[in-house]
Amino acid sequence: MARLSVVLLLVVATALVLRWRRPAWYWMTFGVVVAALRVLGRYASVMDACGLTVPPSRWRLTLARMTDRPAPESRAPRILRFRPTRTGLVLRLKLRPGQDAFDVSAATDRLRHSFGMYGVTAREIRSGVVELRMTGYDVLKRVQMPAKIDRASMRVPVALREDGSVHYRDYRIVPHGLTIGATESGKSVYQRTLVAGLAAQDVALVGIDCKQGVELFPLARRFSALADNQDTALDLLEALVSHMESVYQLVREEQRISVNVPDAEIAADIWDLAEDLRPTPVVVLVDEVSELALFAGKEEERRRDRIITALVRLAQLGRAAGIYLEICGQRFGSELGKGITMLRAQLTGRTVHRVNDETSANMAFGDISPDAVLAAIQIPANAPGIAVAGDSSGGWSRIRAPHTSLREAVNLCNKHADRTPDLPALAPFRPAVAPLAAVAPLAAGAVRLTKASTATA
Repeated sequence: MARLSVVLLLVVATALVLRWRRPAWYWMTFGVVVAALRVLGRYASVMDACGLTVPPSRWRLTLARMTDRPAPESRAPRILRFRPTRTGLVLRLKLRPGQDAFDVSAATDRLRHSFGMYGVTAREIRSGVVELRMTGYDVLKRVQMPAKIDRASMRVPVALREDGSVHYRDYRIVPHGLTIGATESGKSVYQRTLVAGLAAQDVALVGIDCKQGVELFPLARRFSALADNQDTALDLLEALVSHMESVYQLVREEQRISVNVPDAEIAADIWDLAEDLRPTPVVVLVDEVSELALFAGKEEERRRDRIITALVRLAQLGRAAGIYLEICGQRFGSELGKGITMLRAQLTGRTVHRVNDETSANMAFGDISPDAVLAAIQIPANAPGIAVAGDSSGGWSRIRAPHTSLREAVNLCNKHADRTPDLPALAPFRPAVAPLAAVAPLAAGAVRLTKASTATA
């Protein structure tokens, strides 16, 4: 008996320590079983308390009266699937007649308290079917990407969502994106994670970093073109517009429009072309868009207008030519001048890190979702990297990118430097870098040894 008490005490102590220090390990060992029993045991009563039940149908009431039985109870949504995951639980529910997916979404906060989970989100799978994703702990506090990730061309896993799923940046679905965030909000880490994910793919990276290149030039080996000032940025953007026009000429030549060609085989963009004819897709990363839009004189104003015009043209026409924009900035409002709001309207994907005022959040989500604006301004200052991601459909979620240091991003870009395509239209803007062997990264042990030797000397 004493031995059993000691074992139980050790198990409880282990569970408490894991829950405090390693919540992910606690969930996989103890938490998932406790939470599953709690959810299944309380399901009917919780749904009734949250107003997610419907009264019995007339024929059931009639049958009960005819057979002299007690009146049947209200019915909760039927559980179609119950699945534990590495971060929580997933319930797929079949709604009863008269229920709506909005009712479940509105009750998620009450469900979170009633089931004792950290977070609950709801989304409609199809008509009458809703999926509840419950998280057992704060997955954004210490981001750990799952080992198995669905990778595809032009699709990059960049962050983890608050429901435990992976947030992807899919350029085939959302061609252009806008990222806003104040200083030290985690915007640069998000950008480095994106570049590190794109480095392993067959894509041309084009960077515009008017902060003298301090953010993007360390990654220069994987970039086909880079600009570090406004004048070079103007020339680079106009070269991209010319490249876009040449791609459209190629697509038009290969459209193969005839009576005998099925509609599905007619080429309308680069992805409809044969693989040996398909031009390399291009991702353009603008580190600080306001530096391209500010001006102090007439000459700079003319340059600024040409830059914004080129960006708007690329945003409006670049998708079919395989040119995708990823624009970052601290603010992105009408105070940056004419053409800015037109450009913003073309940027479907929106990601907002911590901002200094509500107006900055409204610049990204004000025309999409007021709830996303409220979530963005509530991001605390002591949680860099947390952001709100949404699109023009109105859907949004809280995300956090895994911490990617500049050294890790540089190593990945150097590793995949052989994938850097050489585009003739962008050749004048190809960054000049030293041979890779001359700047090979040192191992961690070698770095410590070098520092120790220097200190001894």
